[in-house]
Amino acid sequence: MAGVWVLNFAHPLTEAQRRALRKLSGQKIEKVLEVKCQFDHGRPFAEQAKELLDSLGFESAEWQGRPILINPPSLAPVACTVLAELHGRMGYFPPILRLRPTENTPPQFEVAEIINLQAIRDAARNKR
Repeated sequence: MAGVWVLNFAHPLTEAQRRALRKLSGQKIEKVLEVKCQFDHGRPFAEQAKELLDSLGFESAEWQGRPILINPPSLAPVACTVLAELHGRMGYFPPILRLRPTENTPPQFEVAEIINLQAIRDAARNKR
């Protein structure tokens, strides 16, 4: 079985973060794609999110069939726009990675959890 691909739209993941991610997910991390994600505030974000994901060169079947985990961009409006574009391509919300700061100086971040956005969305539908 193929492992999960991580689309990392934030700072590069350290080896310690990758090990923690493998342990937490219980899956082989097949590939980590470091995706540069700097949006121009003078252009519409929806347009830039589409261009960003188009630049990855995935076919429709890959978006829909490959196990993908997202480390979202740090800027909230960019993250929301990229997630909306991903949902449209994948047919569901992908799980996302959450990092948290440690007590170290200089600041370091550790893997805190994998958030299953689709499960949250599905549970929220019961509140309609």
